[in-house]
Amino acid sequence: MTTPHVDDDYLAKRQLKKGSAGWILLAGLGVSYVISGDFAGWNFGIGEAGWGGFAIAMVLMAVMYFALVLSLAEMSAAIPAAGGGYSFARHAMGATGGYLTGLAVLIEYALAPAAIVIFIGAAVEELLGVNGPWVYALFYAVFVGIHLAGVGEALKVMMVISGLAVFAILATAVALVGDFDAANLFDIAPSAAAGASDVLPFGWYGVWAALPFAMWLFLAVEGVPLAAEESKDPTRDMPRGIIGAMIFLLFTAVLVVFLLAGASGAEMIGASGVPLVDALKATGQGTLATVINVLGLAGLIASFFSIIFGYSRLVFALSRAGYLPKALSLTSKRKAPVWALIVPGLFGFLVSLTGEGDLILGMAVVGATISYALMAGSHILLRLHKPDLERPYKTPGGMFTSGIALALSLVAMTGVYAFDPRAFNYTIVLFVIGAVYFFVYGKNHLVAKTAEEELALVLDAEHALDEEGEASPEVRAAQA
Repeated sequence: MTTPHVDDDYLAKRQLKKGSAGWILLAGLGVSYVISGDFAGWNFGIGEAGWGGFAIAMVLMAVMYFALVLSLAEMSAAIPAAGGGYSFARHAMGATGGYLTGLAVLIEYALAPAAIVIFIGAAVEELLGVNGPWVYALFYAVFVGIHLAGVGEALKVMMVISGLAVFAILATAVALVGDFDAANLFDIAPSAAAGASDVLPFGWYGVWAALPFAMWLFLAVEGVPLAAEESKDPTRDMPRGIIGAMIFLLFTAVLVVFLLAGASGAEMIGASGVPLVDALKATGQGTLATVINVLGLAGLIASFFSIIFGYSRLVFALSRAGYLPKALSLTSKRKAPVWALIVPGLFGFLVSLTGEGDLILGMAVVGATISYALMAGSHILLRLHKPDLERPYKTPGGMFTSGIALALSLVAMTGVYAFDPRAFNYTIVLFVIGAVYFFVYGKNHLVAKTAEEELALVLDAEHALDEEGEASPEVRAAQA
């Protein structure tokens, strides 16, 4: 099946490697997207809200993410395309809604690696005494290069790096559990803020301002569906992978939030640049702290590495559909989307030169919350307008569950403004620029007229692969 805008040669040059990831690798991908958030960043929310206020913010964001993940599990099994949230929104809200959702996710995924590589540079400086643009450039070059080698190889490397990061968290938790004292959780004196107390030392405003930091414990797990076209059986693997990742991330979030502050004090953890390391030092475990400091770098690298994967698949999908220049969706002989990896990487490197990691992450959070609202809304609209869509997995609670995700994502978006108005305003400017591009140019160059037609093209291209996942003779001839 083709349209006047596309032929077999077009599709043959734009195929990802089918069957590269089962549900365990997908769950690992979800964990690696997020794991750096357990090592640093989230704890500044304690400084904004106190431990009690941050705990409330964390629970709210955990509910938001779990509701969103359950909604995405349904949509990713029903619409197994590499665009993830963009693909779901296009089915629910048409070409404009699809693009705006994809744009919001792209802002998140293009900016987050730029922030993380700044934090990587700081970690490298502490370990080796070197930092700066050359460090950023080296990490982008190495990890984009690994992705260019092919998805199977990249995901296996990612699993090893993520495993080291998880080991660091578990080892820290075991070491600190004997020093836990609930009194340490509430050692921040109440301020003069309205509603302040021992539990909420900065009142309810502090809870609001802490929401973006609580998101860092789960930010980017929604990227698992971006690997849908490379999974072995998306109708089964995608729900298992994304839900499994979220459950594990809830576990690690509870460990770090309770044990770090409970062992060494909320006030100290709320101001720490390396909370796991400082908690261990505060409890007299300096040797383990040194080891964790090294492994903490693995956590940052895991998220940096996996989010590069995420942005490349999103850019690939938007380009293949015609929203972005079509050259960005060309794939290599190893089925890697070459320019979708390189171009956003160059953009991220240039952004990293600002050195403002906290501001960049705040902007990424704004992009994320916009996309969450649109994806949750897509779930509701698909339930209302396409009740007959085949759904191999159905979200428990249906539209009520996605409604919770929608409401909390809008609240979380305003939390960024409470913390840093610059991050909010700069992101809105980027979003408006991206929207103008679509209305002036992008909407007139779409490959498929409808979402259903686009998905049919993707599935037809997949059927051109043989049982080993190698291209058919016709496809190989077109690639040559």
